[in-house]
Amino acid sequence: MAPAILTLAADAPKLDTGNTAFMLLSAALVMVMTPGLAFFYGGMVRVKSALNMLMMSFISLGIITILWTLYGFSFAFDSGNGFMGGTDWLGMRNIGIAELWPGYGIPVYVFAVFQLMFAIITPALISGALADRVKFTAWALFITLWATIVYFPVAHWVWGSDGWLFKYGVIDFAGGTAVHINAGAAALGVILVIGKRVGFKRDPMRPHSLPLVMLGAGLLWFGWFGFNAGSWLGADGVAAVAFTNTQVATAAAMLGWLAYEKIRHGSFTTLGAASGAVSGLVAITPACGSVSPLGAIAVGLIAGVLCAAAVGLKYKFGYDDSLDVVGVHMVGGIVGSLLIGLFATGGVGQTAKGLFYGGGLDQLGKQAVGVGAVLGYSLVASAILAKLIDLVMGFRVTEDDEITGIDQIEHAETAYDFAGAGGGTVRTTAVPVPGSTSSEAGASDKKVDA
Repeated sequence: MAPAILTLAADAPKLDTGNTAFMLLSAALVMVMTPGLAFFYGGMVRVKSALNMLMMSFISLGIITILWTLYGFSFAFDSGNGFMGGTDWLGMRNIGIAELWPGYGIPVYVFAVFQLMFAIITPALISGALADRVKFTAWALFITLWATIVYFPVAHWVWGSDGWLFKYGVIDFAGGTAVHINAGAAALGVILVIGKRVGFKRDPMRPHSLPLVMLGAGLLWFGWFGFNAGSWLGADGVAAVAFTNTQVATAAAMLGWLAYEKIRHGSFTTLGAASGAVSGLVAITPACGSVSPLGAIAVGLIAGVLCAAAVGLKYKFGYDDSLDVVGVHMVGGIVGSLLIGLFATGGVGQTAKGLFYGGGLDQLGKQAVGVGAVLGYSLVASAILAKLIDLVMGFRVTEDDEITGIDQIEHAETAYDFAGAGGGTVRTTAVPVPGSTSSEAGASDKKVDA
């Protein structure tokens, strides 16, 4: 991510049209990830919640875009102090059209819109943990407050040139702490406040559309190349390594998850393949500029197995993480961030070396500080926000509304309308009325809609 590598890139005193085009394309790829996430999550819920799950991601495209323009970009990336950026860029003011991001040949506006796409998808990630049971208005208010109080400051900590974690030496190439641990910890904080779904541990609550899940996972995988490679802010060899590592780790994680699933449960499932791929994408995100392709295989395999094991913890500890945001994003982000301290080569996009490359435990310790700081702050702040919203307006729908289906209650729609889809001949029996004959009250064939 740009500020974290400003000192490593060569100065670019004039506009670099190639890098600018690459970054605009990368921003568009990251934008596609949010609809991809909507499909991924939407397929995993029951039919009665599918539209709500889509909307919980899509609304982030609207709300976060406006917040980012008004103050988010300034708070995250303007010079300020170690914990919060300044106010010079409020409303995107004081940014010239031709002004370049320091040290790079891309316009500030290009960097801002690329970072906007990260800000959009991060709160959307949280939504999967809350499936089936929250008011849409409460969710919209939550992501407004959460982005302001949690995401924008944490982005500054990790990527701002004067952010305290950046200055401390924590490596996060593309968002292991600021995006995935941040969102996963927030999900855990909220679900501890709002409680379990009706029927948790009792009803099966199976995915209603595994093809939709696979489509969403494919779009996420595709968009993630912009997410990771684009974070170098230039089209060169480091971006190519980040791109390669993204593919390699994702493949390894998918295989690791499937192997664990086969050994533990006896089957290779499509849901496992999709979830394993996402766990690999999450884990390689902070490390893609620091490890070799062989290191990426190790990161992916470890993340795939550990995340597959972690998703079952909700049944052991009793927290209802509907779509395994904690098990995949929080755990995957932790794994990827910490493994930098073991597998960083010091010769890709960063100077720090991990334990296995002669760097000792120094970088691992720094990574642990970054992980702990972001996880602790996001968990506590998110739980407090959820509790305040619950006290003021109620965070959850009623039990009856949850059983009926949140799509109908919150959106007055259903994902699939089969009425009038086709007709069929059905044998019916007429109800006798007083004074009718036996033939009039007999059976008949009627053409009815299925």
